[in-house]
Amino acid sequence: MSATSAAPLHRGAWLEIDLEAMVQNIGVIRSVVGPAAVAPVVKADAYGHGVEAVGPALAPHVEALCVATLDEAIALRPRVEGRILLLYPVPAAAAADAVAADVELTVMSAADLEAIRAAAPPGGPPVRVHIGVETGMGRGGLLPESVPAVAAAAVADRRIVLAGLWSHLHSPEDPPSSDAQVLHFEAAVTALHEAGLPIPPRHIAASGGIFTHDEPSLDLVRPGIAVYGVLDADLPIAPDALEAAKRLRPAMSLKARPAAFSDVPAGGTVGYGGTWRAERATRIAVLPVGYGDGYLRSSQPGAMALVRGRRIAIVGRVSMDAVTVDVTDLPGLDYGEEFVLLGRQGAESITVGELARQRNTIAWEVLTGMARRLDRVYHPLAGQPPRD
Repeated sequence: MSATSAAPLHRGAWLEIDLEAMVQNIGVIRSVVGPAAVAPVVKADAYGHGVEAVGPALAPHVEALCVATLDEAIALRPRVEGRILLLYPVPAAAAADAVAADVELTVMSAADLEAIRAAAPPGGPPVRVHIGVETGMGRGGLLPESVPAVAAAAVADRRIVLAGLWSHLHSPEDPPSSDAQVLHFEAAVTALHEAGLPIPPRHIAASGGIFTHDEPSLDLVRPGIAVYGVLDADLPIAPDALEAAKRLRPAMSLKARPAAFSDVPAGGTVGYGGTWRAERATRIAVLPVGYGDGYLRSSQPGAMALVRGRRIAIVGRVSMDAVTVDVTDLPGLDYGEEFVLLGRQGAESITVGELARQRNTIAWEVLTGMARRLDRVYHPLAGQPPRD
């Protein structure tokens, strides 16, 4: 399916986002987690894919959407009717705005809950809260033994609904550390039970835990990067999840058409610093995308592009607005030729993992780093008109 756009592109570089791939990926995740509810993470502008399109596309297919900041929740709320879970506590001064936004809130301390209670108007709809449990991530949360007191205060207040108990693993690729964190989480559940308090829906699994089975799916899962069709290359996927993992479809491609061509003589240099020198007469295509768009300078050396289904070298330093590609061995290229810097073309592909390794970083940073300066062109969902 080719992506379409209702508006002309103002640049010769763009991101293509496949919404149908994400919906399919939700189905793949459901095949692994069974009856657990699915609440995909759409923080950081849906991992760079554009939450204004991704949120409404996913909402009908999931039980909730997760964000990281109150601003993200407020921006998403008019676009979706379902549940939105805010994964970090809000400052006390913002509690009233958080309550008014009709989102589910995280509490990681007694003070967090008190701020929400103070902001919840009598007679209004109750505020749904999720208690965050510190199990070893070291990023905030209640210790297991402190959970019952906060839970009891929430249950006793008609303005509050205790909607969840959750934590997050720091190393889903490492079973022993995951096991230790799960034990801490189970201690919080046991403490609630021994205090005679209700056990709310529990959630601890994100993408890594879903596909390694290092952590239980429990009542709800919060897949992030898997929704966008990517898994950590070093993740030890469980044998019974391998086939499902293979069905994940990457949703983002980065494409460009040449803005210029340059003929460089043997011995000539290309790019800032003159670090790349032509060993022969060389034809260069200039693509209008650079580190100002999230295609980072650290992609070099070693970065590649695809054109006519072949891998070709990006040469010289990545600049703010351009990369330069050696097309000497592909005569006849013109300004209409489509290059791929991330994604598939024919039998070849450049993956998020490949870019992450070149940059000595992680796939998450590659995706979220795609700046808003690039146009996004969306593959529409089946039966829906295209959007841009």
